[in-house]
Amino acid sequence: MRDFTDNLRPSQPGDQILAQERAQSNLPVDDLAQHLLGYNGFLERQARVLPIVQQQSLFDKSHQQNLSRPDAFKQGLARAKLLRRLAIKHGWDLADFRIAEYLVDDVSPYFLHLEMFATTVREQGSPEQQAYWLPKIENWEIVGAYGQTELGHGSNVRGLELEARWDPQAKQFILHSPYLTASKWWNGTLGRIANHSIVVAQLMLPRPGSSGPEYVSHGPHPFIVQVRDMKTHQPLDGVVIGDIGPKYGYATMDNAYMLFDQFRIPHSALLSRYSSVDAQTGQYTKPEQPALVYGSLTAVRANIVQHARLVLARAVTVAVRYTTVRRQFRDRDGDPNGPELAVLDYPTVQIRILPLLATAFALHYTGRAMQDTYETTRREIEAGNFNNLANMHSMSSGLKSLCTTLVADGIETCRRALGGHGFGGGSGLIQLNNDYLSKPTVEGDNWMITQQTASYVIKKMTAAVKAPNSRYNDEVDGQFKEFIRNKQQGKTDYQLDILNNDQDILKSFQVRATALAYNAYRERVENKKSWNSLLVQLHKLSRAQSQSILVSKFFLTLSNEKNIPALAKETLLNLFRLFALYTMETESYEFFSCGAASQGQLDQLSNKIRDLMAQIRPHAVNLVDSWKIPDYLLDSALGRYDGRVYEDLFNRAHRLNPLNRETFNPNYWEDEVVKGVTDARLASSKL
Repeated sequence: MRDFTDNLRPSQPGDQILAQERAQSNLPVDDLAQHLLGYNGFLERQARVLPIVQQQSLFDKSHQQNLSRPDAFKQGLARAKLLRRLAIKHGWDLADFRIAEYLVDDVSPYFLHLEMFATTVREQGSPEQQAYWLPKIENWEIVGAYGQTELGHGSNVRGLELEARWDPQAKQFILHSPYLTASKWWNGTLGRIANHSIVVAQLMLPRPGSSGPEYVSHGPHPFIVQVRDMKTHQPLDGVVIGDIGPKYGYATMDNAYMLFDQFRIPHSALLSRYSSVDAQTGQYTKPEQPALVYGSLTAVRANIVQHARLVLARAVTVAVRYTTVRRQFRDRDGDPNGPELAVLDYPTVQIRILPLLATAFALHYTGRAMQDTYETTRREIEAGNFNNLANMHSMSSGLKSLCTTLVADGIETCRRALGGHGFGGGSGLIQLNNDYLSKPTVEGDNWMITQQTASYVIKKMTAAVKAPNSRYNDEVDGQFKEFIRNKQQGKTDYQLDILNNDQDILKSFQVRATALAYNAYRERVENKKSWNSLLVQLHKLSRAQSQSILVSKFFLTLSNEKNIPALAKETLLNLFRLFALYTMETESYEFFSCGAASQGQLDQLSNKIRDLMAQIRPHAVNLVDSWKIPDYLLDSALGRYDGRVYEDLFNRAHRLNPLNRETFNPNYWEDEVVKGVTDARLASSKL
C-alpha cells in the first residue's frame, strides 16, 4: 500500500536554513577545525577511520536504543572484538583505535584493559614486571581490569578493606575480603570480560618482633592478579566475581563485584617499582613519594579533563543546529503576520546555549594544558624528579571535578533547551547524557576530591606568607606572594576593568582565587579550624582555582598561539569573554567580596553578556561545525549537519521504530498482548 507520507516535506526546510546560517558567517570552519583538532593527526585519523567503521553492519546505530541491557552488552562486546580485528587488519596504532572507539560511541567492555590496567603496569611495575606483562597486555593475550573501589569505600582509598597478608613461610600474599563491604565494586571490564586485574589491597606485614600472628597495614598497594581460568573463563577457586547489574548508563560495560577468600598470589604479584617487600626477609621498602601509588588515577583524571570538551561539543552542536532550524512564535513587537523566530534568537535560549558553546572551547584549551602537564610530569618522574607531582595531582583533581560538572550539567541544559524533542530518542542525547552521568563521581567524587586541590593550595599560601619576598617557584607561587606583599602595603583595590580589558578579566579570576586561598589559610593554619568544618569553603576554593586555570589557559592560548586563523581570532576572544564574564556573573558575590571586581562593573555584566551573545550568534553554526563531529557519531535527528530535522524524526518514528511493526490487543479481558503471538511470556502473561 502506498505511504503518502513519503512525499511530504517540512513547511520550513532545515537544510535551507542551515545553509543560510553558514553563508552569513565569515568564520573559516576548516581552518578553525585544524587549529582545534589538527594536532596529533586527529582530523586525519577520523577521516581515515570513519569510512571503515561505517561499512560494518555491526556498527549500525539505527536500532540500538531499543535493545535490552543484556543485548546491548552482547552487542558492545561483539563491536569491541570487531574493532580489535579491524585494528589488526588495517594496521591501526593506539590513537587510530581510540578514534574508532570514539566514533562507535559504545563504552567498550575492554576500556579498562587499555586505560588503567596497562597504565598501572607501565607506571607501577618494576622493569622485570613490565618486560613480562606489557607484551601480553599489548597483544591482548590477557584482558585486564582495575580493581580499586569497594562496596564500602570509593574516594577514600586509604579506607579500603581488602587485605593482602604476607605469608613469610610460603613467600606469598593472601588476598582476603574480611567484610562484605570489602567487595570490589564498580570495577569496569571485570564483571564478565577480564581474566586478570590490578587489585588494590591493604598491604599487611607481620609486626616486627611479634611472636604471634600480629599484622600491621602499610596502606593500599596494587597487585596484578589472575582472577579467571584462561581456558574456561570461570572464576578461580577463592574468587567470587560478577556484574553488578543495571545502571543509569554504561549498558555495554560490565562493572563488577569481586571478593576473595584466602586467595594466594605469588610474591611477584606486588607491583614493585616504587615499593616492595623483600621475599627473603619480609622487609618493606616504602615509596619515596606516597602519591605515586595513585598514579593511574591521575592519568585517568587527565584523560577525563581532555575528553570533556568533545562530549560538551556534541551536546552543543545538537543544540545550536536544532534551535537554529526550529521556529517558534512571532516577534510580539513585529509584524503580526511575519515569520516565526528561530528559537536560538530568543535571549532566554541564547543564555543557556551560547555560554556552553564558549565553555567547550575553554575546556579544549585547558584539556590540552592538563595533558601536557601530565606528560611533562611523568617524564620528570621517570628521571627521578618529583617536584611537580603535587601540582599535577592537585590540578587533575580540581579540573576533573569542575570540568565534569560543567559537562554533565551542560548536556542536561542543552537537552532542556531543545524543548519537547529533546526528550525523544531523536535528540541523540539519551546515551550521551546517561553515560556521562558517571563522570562526576567516578575516579573520585567531585566534592570529595576538591579537598586535594584545596590542601595543595593552602600549603602554597602558607609558604608564601612565610616568605613573601623570596623568589617564586611557579605562577601560583608568584600570585600568592604578590597578594601578600600588596596586603602588607595596604594595596587592596586592584581597579580592574573587567568590561573592557581582557588582561583584567584574567587578573580578576586570579585575585579571587588567591583571596579565597588566603581566607582558607587563615581559617585552617592561623585559627586552627577543623578540616571538616571548612569543607564547603575548601570546595569553593578548589572551584575558584580551577576556574582561574580555565580562564588563564583560554586567554593565554589565544594570546600566544600563532596558528589561530585571523578571521576567527576576534570571535574566539568573544567566546573567552563570554565564558569568563558569564562565570563571573554566576559567582559575582565572591568576586565582589574578594575585591576582584567592583559592584558597579558587576552590575553591568548582564548587558555585556547580552552584547557578546549578539556578536557570537551569527557564527554559532560555523563554530559548532568546526568541531567536525560526524553525523554518524552524533546519531541525532535534531543535530544532523544538513538540517533535515523533521524528515529524520519522522523516519525514526514511522519506519525504524520496532514497536510500530506489531499490532497490539487493547482488550483488558483478553490475555493476548500482541496479535497473533502465543508466547506465554508475552501474549498470555497475566499482566
